[in-house]
Amino acid sequence: MKVLITDYDFPDVDLELALYKEAGVEVVTAQCRTEEEVIAASAGCQGLLVQYAPVNAKVFAARPEIRIASRYGAGFDTINTADAAAHGVWVANSPDYGVGEVATHALAMALDLIRNITVYDRAVKAGEWHYTTAGIIPRASELTIGIIGLGRIGKRMAHISRNLFKRVIAYDPYIIDGDFPAYVERVSREELFRQAHVVSLHTPLNDETRNMIDASLLNLLQPQSYLVNSARGGLIQIDDLLAALENGKLKGAALDVLPVEPPQTASAIVQHPRVLLSPHAAFFSDVAARELRRKAAQNLIDWDRNGRPSYVVVQGKNQ
Repeated sequence: MKVLITDYDFPDVDLELALYKEAGVEVVTAQCRTEEEVIAASAGCQGLLVQYAPVNAKVFAARPEIRIASRYGAGFDTINTADAAAHGVWVANSPDYGVGEVATHALAMALDLIRNITVYDRAVKAGEWHYTTAGIIPRASELTIGIIGLGRIGKRMAHISRNLFKRVIAYDPYIIDGDFPAYVERVSREELFRQAHVVSLHTPLNDETRNMIDASLLNLLQPQSYLVNSARGGLIQIDDLLAALENGKLKGAALDVLPVEPPQTASAIVQHPRVLLSPHAAFFSDVAARELRRKAAQNLIDWDRNGRPSYVVVQGKNQ
């Protein structure tokens, strides 16, 4: 088996190379950002290990030898799953490597917004020393947190939030009632935006969810609410988010992800004083990064050995 490792953000791929060497897998590496670059680099490859490179019908048509694509990460929006299914290509991901990290990061961002820690820090460094420099601060135990998406990460977010907030409510049309924890109240998406003081996003990016957080939902918020996104940047209409910050519906927003990454430093969302940003880092811990890489790489080895990856997103044709 021959594998292309492409467009990774890690300082090296020594872990992956060691796994593949032990398994007898031939490896090539390339930093591809376009379909054309993937096509050029993947000649003779049966497997792709990708992060952000686009993989779609154009790639599959040009390289029919590709039988599986595994992605670094729980999300798989950079791989067109419909195109993969049409070409009989397996798609795999790493859905459970950083559940605790993402939920903890999202909660940390939410609490930073509520407690205004970053604002206090800036004030102290500017020579101001007074508890009122961050303005009015609500009591977290009197607030309702609303979670959009109650998968692995959403459930963890609910669990670690339940003792901090007055109520935990959630919206997820694909989770049955029996899978909602007893301490989580199920509501509609619209009711979540009407009732929650803090909204945290934990849903994948697909045709159904792309740009779903728009003015129609944001205008339902109570004044001075908060929004946290540690899922995918494409979930939010950024112009509508900026408008909600200006009209008072949002007191603050915390974004680990953006529609375009990295963003232009001069952009309105980056420069907004009430937007807290981190660089798509919610997944990261030393342990989680190694687990992500190992599981994403192992998908290809398992497919080669057993005809099936460990974490199936799209079931392809047998070898």
